[in-house]
Amino acid sequence: MSEPGRLAHSPPTAEPGSAMTAPRTGRRSRRAGKGKARGKPLLRKPGEAAPERREPASQPGPVYGALDLGTNNCRLLIARRTREGFRVVDAYSRIVRLGEGLTARGSLAEDAMTRAVEALKICADKMSRRGVTRSRLIATEACRTAANGADFIARVKAETGLALEIVSNEDEARLAVAGCAPLLDRACSSALVFDIGGGSTELIWVSMNDTRSARPGQRTRSPMKPRIEDWISLSCGVVTLAERHGGVEVSGPIYARMVDEVSERIAPFVERLRDARTDLSGGFHLLGTSGTVTTIAGVHLGLPRYDRNRVDGTWITPDDVQRVTRGLLEMNYDDRAAHPCVGRERADLVLAGCAIFDAIARAWPAERLRVADRGLREGILLSLMEADVSRNRRRRRRRRGPKSAAGPTSGSAQGAAQGETE
Repeated sequence: MSEPGRLAHSPPTAEPGSAMTAPRTGRRSRRAGKGKARGKPLLRKPGEAAPERREPASQPGPVYGALDLGTNNCRLLIARRTREGFRVVDAYSRIVRLGEGLTARGSLAEDAMTRAVEALKICADKMSRRGVTRSRLIATEACRTAANGADFIARVKAETGLALEIVSNEDEARLAVAGCAPLLDRACSSALVFDIGGGSTELIWVSMNDTRSARPGQRTRSPMKPRIEDWISLSCGVVTLAERHGGVEVSGPIYARMVDEVSERIAPFVERLRDARTDLSGGFHLLGTSGTVTTIAGVHLGLPRYDRNRVDGTWITPDDVQRVTRGLLEMNYDDRAAHPCVGRERADLVLAGCAIFDAIARAWPAERLRVADRGLREGILLSLMEADVSRNRRRRRRRRGPKSAAGPTSGSAQGAAQGETE
């Protein structure tokens, strides 16, 4: 797999109107928070869309949109670029279960497509009202594998005006890493990034290829880039696994069968990394991005309602996950549905997600797992913004071209040119 583009160091999703800055670093931006009171974190139920909060319309610069239509969820993020990364203008998320019944049927069901189209109409309206000028709208596993996936994409275009792009597994893995990169522990030599989706699970082994560190107080020009060493996409996610084994009534033996199935699918990737003599001497950690991982973290933290500000970037251990899993296995469906961090929309899927994580943790025993409430949308936004930065730099170089051709550039001029950044 090719190396992704330069990964911006700003973290992603927050509530509309909030700035994106690295979580829990212990340092604040010089510009952040001046003259502004910090608002209370907004708490909402799982799957509930974020309320709309408008920013002043006079703000300059392009407005970016990133939409991710997955097997289970439809998610939208709208943002403006800032010096630190980006500021969220609006966000939307709804569980649509587009891939419901796909495993048995081989095609998208009419009810599922209708649910997705209705959610996409809301996204289209938000993008129009927010004045989105640059966007990328992607569809993943459900549309990749469904026999009528292309027909559904055409229907979306006709009914909503949105031109969805069915991305490859490789592109999906690369965007997941780009979106989660700010949470990688640079003290480790490598990490396993995993994204447990509704219809597929991406596993990406990354190394921190730039071990240079800045002196205390020194500001680096760019963040260290994680390099993707290898990756795999498993054709099983929480929806497909729950449909095969059952998600409402999950006994111990059923859960064990789910773990065994995922372990069998993971085994070739484990062997591949072993054959490549993957170096773990510098330490590694797990980094998970998915509704499963954030739900587990919310349950572990004992939150009265899901709170992204508490979950995103938090560290937990595999033992913590095992305790949460045992507790969920002891609950019946109604108890899981009543849990504030699970909810009825995830109650029949959460144990399938736990089984996928269980298999991952057994294959790569790590001391720590970092939880990411971010992923593809944030990777899309950062890649779009980075492409614009690069384009603007090329334009400035072309405008400076005739002056450079007139004679050799002085040392001071060279320094000024090198120091010019967005």
